[in-house]
Parts: sequence; structure tokens; C-alpha cells
Amino acid sequence: MSETIPVTILTGFLGAGKTTLLNRILGEAHGQRIAVIENEFGEIGVDNELLQQGDEQIVEMNNGCICCTVRGDLVRILGDLAERRRRGAVNFCRVLIETTGLADPAPVAQTFFVDEGVARDYRLDAIITVVDAKHAPRQLDECHEAQEQVGFADRILLSKTDLVSEESVNALMARLRAMNPRAPLLRVHFGQVDLREVLDIRGFDLREILALEPDFLEDVSHEHDDAVGSFVYRSGKPFDFARLFYFMEIMVGRFGQELLRYKGILNVAGCDRRIVFQGVHMMFGDTAGLPWGEGEARESQLVFIGRNLPRDQILAALASCHVDG
Repeated sequence: MSETIPVTILTGFLGAGKTTLLNRILGEAHGQRIAVIENEFGEIGVDNELLQQGDEQIVEMNNGCICCTVRGDLVRILGDLAERRRRGAVNFCRVLIETTGLADPAPVAQTFFVDEGVARDYRLDAIITVVDAKHAPRQLDECHEAQEQVGFADRILLSKTDLVSEESVNALMARLRAMNPRAPLLRVHFGQVDLREVLDIRGFDLREILALEPDFLEDVSHEHDDAVGSFVYRSGKPFDFARLFYFMEIMVGRFGQELLRYKGILNVAGCDRRIVFQGVHMMFGDTAGLPWGEGEARESQLVFIGRNLPRDQILAALASCHVDG
């Protein structure tokens, strides 16, 4: 119990597949107890609903980005977990932090070196970055955070390679290697990766980072593009799924390039299970989730993250997609 606790940071731009990878790790028969810290950009978190929860300690951090506005909360949460572990109130052997897709990993990593209490109790093992092969070329062109996520990675996992040509995959891999030649680059399919490639790899080397970023341990300020925002739709009324699907097709056709990420849990008429809905830009889909409990309040929650989205127009249209009466 006196040894430092290894920490893995899972990062990657919005919709890259971080939660899928996290589910893969949690679902493996590795026999380890894991504390998970979830950070989402919007005012509510839905990723917690998507995790395969067992004995894990799961802490949510919403309504802000872990690299700036709620960074102090990360220090507090890590300190609280370590203290509870010392008292025997919780039992875990490692921590996984899933950052919001808009996070710059540098300030998050910095926390493990500049805060005395965190540095005493924890050891940053690695930054694992998931890159979406379908959308990464544009994201890397337009978003500083996506570039930083690749640059600070100790492992790069390339997802969704089945959605693009082999020529496009090779071109992207060459670009990623040029951006970060020190990080091994692996293809993954729905988060399927040998856990030896992502846990206990001792990939984060402070000396290498200081060589690249001499001011890494200095104060790192980070601000997001004001055009990027989020909003939430909630309702206890069941959706007419055909009507909702039709609206979504229209919405992504009109605003898909500005829709960075949209996801949620749906209460669909005639369905006894939650419907998990997820989308990135022009691509979206749904899967069946956990059954609704007997007597449980069935509420839909949808989170939208994007640039200059017509919030009121989208919310009004969603309100018209419920079953009549």
C-alpha cells in the first residue's frame, strides 16, 4: 500500500473511442481493482451509463474540462481516493482517467509532478491516445487539442480504420509518426488491444517531455475556442424512434460538420431497454443498453457538443419527436 499508484490517462478527440477502450480494459479478467475518473465537457455525463460497471470506483467530473476549469477538482478527487485507500475504505491498485475529448493532456499530466500530495501518492504511467481514422485528418488540421493529444501520447491507438481506405490509413499513420515518432502506433478494432500495450508500460518519461517542452512544469494555461459549446436535452416522454431518426438525419445533413460529438441515453416507446445513441459529425448509430428497472423513471438525456449550433432550434425539434399524447 506504500507504493505509488500507477495512473493511465486515456485521451483522444471527441468520439475517437475512449469509452470503448475503457470498457475493454474493465471487461478483461485481469483481477485488478481499478478507480476510474470520468471527465465530460457538458453539464451532465452519460459515459458513466455506458461503462461495464463491476467493483470499480467510478468518479464523474462534469461541467468543465479536466485540463482547465475543473483541474483543481482532479487534485481533490485524487487526494480523496488516496486517503480513503489508506483508511481501507476503498481498495484499488490503479487509476484510469478518461479525459473529455477537448482536453489538452499537458496540464493533466503536469498535475502529477507539480502537486506535492499527488506526486507522493501517484505515478503517471502513460498517456494513451485514441485517434479516429475517419475524422482525424480534419481534426488535426483544425483543433489544437487533437494535435496536443497526439504529441503527448506514449501509445497511439488508431480506431475506425475499417471506415477508410488502406491508402488513407497509411497516410494518417505517416502523419502521426511525424508528429510523434517516439510513440508506438497500433491499430485497434472496438478497443480490442493487448492490455500489456496500455497498462504498466512506464511510457511517460519526464526527461523526454522536458526536452520537447522545457516549460512543461511551469504554469500551463489553456482556453477552449469560444465557438465550441455544449447543451443538453432531457425529457421523461418516450421518443417515437422513427420520427427521431428522421430528425437526426436532417440535423446531421445540415450541421454535421459542426457537430463534434453527440450522445445519450434514449427512452424509446415500446422498448424495455435504454437505447444508447452516439454520433460524430455525419456518422451516428444506436445500440440496446441496459433494461429499465421496474418502477424506474425513464428519462432521455442527449448531450450535443459542437461549434455555433442552433441550440433552441435543435431542442424544439427534439421536443416534437415524442409519441403523441
